[in-house]
Amino acid sequence: MRTSGFHVGCRKAMAGIYIHIPFCKSRCIYCGFYSTTEASMRQRYVDALCQEIRMRRGEFDGQQISTIYLGGGTPSQLSFAQLTQLFDTLHECYNIYNVGQQMEVTMECNPDDVTDEFADSLRQLPVNRVSMGAQTFSEPLLRFIRRRHNARQVTEAVERLRKVGINNISIDLMYGIPGQTMDIWAQDIASALSLGVEHISAYSLMFEEDTPLYQMLEKGETEEASEDLSVAMFNLLIDRLESAGYEHYEVSNFARKGYRSRHNSSYWTGVPYMGFGAAAHSYDIESRQWNVSDIRAYIRGIEKGHIPAEREPLDERTRYNDAVTVALRTREGINMASYADNYAAYCNKMADKFVKTGLLEKEGTWLRLTRQGIFVSDMIMRELIYVD
Repeated sequence: MRTSGFHVGCRKAMAGIYIHIPFCKSRCIYCGFYSTTEASMRQRYVDALCQEIRMRRGEFDGQQISTIYLGGGTPSQLSFAQLTQLFDTLHECYNIYNVGQQMEVTMECNPDDVTDEFADSLRQLPVNRVSMGAQTFSEPLLRFIRRRHNARQVTEAVERLRKVGINNISIDLMYGIPGQTMDIWAQDIASALSLGVEHISAYSLMFEEDTPLYQMLEKGETEEASEDLSVAMFNLLIDRLESAGYEHYEVSNFARKGYRSRHNSSYWTGVPYMGFGAAAHSYDIESRQWNVSDIRAYIRGIEKGHIPAEREPLDERTRYNDAVTVALRTREGINMASYADNYAAYCNKMADKFVKTGLLEKEGTWLRLTRQGIFVSDMIMRELIYVD
C-alpha cells in the first residue's frame, strides 16, 4: 500500500516555527483566538517562551527552519527588548541570523502600533514580512467591531514600513460586518488596492461563541449578513483583486506573484511546524500537539521544567482527512496520487458527483475547487472525508 509521499517528502525539506503572543491592548468583539489584556505578564511570558524554545531545540533536528511567524494576540505589543530576546533565543537554537533573506519572518502588527520608533526598530530585527489587520476602512464599522486603529493609521503604517525596507506587507480585510453594504465593501477593496501591498487576506465575519459579538446576536442587538450579500461581496473581491494582478491562491488569500505566504502555505501542504507559547499548535507528521490555552498554566509549567501540552498521534486516515480539509482550499488542490490506494479511490468516487456539477475539476491526479465550488467548499470537504 502506498503511503502519503507528499507528507513524507515534506519531512526532509524544511520546517516552520509559530510563536503565539497572546497580548492585546483591547479585545475586538469578534475575536475567538486565545488572548489576554494582562500586560503585566509580558516579560514573564517572554522568559517562558524562550525557555520552551530551548527545551525543544532538538525536536526537528536536521531540518532547516524556513519560516517564522509571530501571531497573536498582538505581537507588536511587545517591547523592542522583548522581541530582541525572543529572536536571540531563536538564533541560539536555530541559527536564524545566518539564513538571511532565505527565511520568511512574519510579524503580525496592529496599525496603530507601527509608529516611527517601532518601524525603525524593525531594522534591527530579522522581520521581513508584516501582516496587519485593517479589516475595514469604514470608521463607523471599525468602532463597531472595536478595532483601536483608524483608517488613516493603516496608510501611515504601510508608509512607515516601506521606509524601513519592509517590502512584503499583508493586510486583512473582513466582509459580512453588520451594517457593511456593497458600496462600503467596494470602497474597502479600493482602499486596500491603493496601498499597493503584496498580499491581501479576506475573511467573512464569524460569530464565534463566547465573544461579545455572539452575545449581541443572541440578544437580538445585531444580525448576520445574508448569504446572498456575503456571496456577492466575495465575488466582487475576487473580480477586483484578480483584475489588479493578485493571484487567488487559497480560498481567503490573494498575493502578487512571488508573495504567497510561505508560512501559511506550509500548513496547507503538510510541512512540519513547531508552535511555541500558550495555545500554540505543533505538527510533526506523526502527531499534532497543542499547548494549554491558559497563560498562567503555561508559564507555571515551563518554570517547573515541563511543557503543559497534549499530543494526538495521527494515523493514515487522519492525515488524509486533514489534507482534504486544508489542501483543497488551495489553488493547486489535492494530489490523489499522494494517498494510499484505498484513500485515492475513495476520494475519486466521492468527488465524481462534484466534478459532474462543476464544483470540482480534475487535472490528471489533481483535484481542485472551481470558483463555484469555493462557495460550498465546507460541504464538499465533508463529503470527501473518509468514514467507515
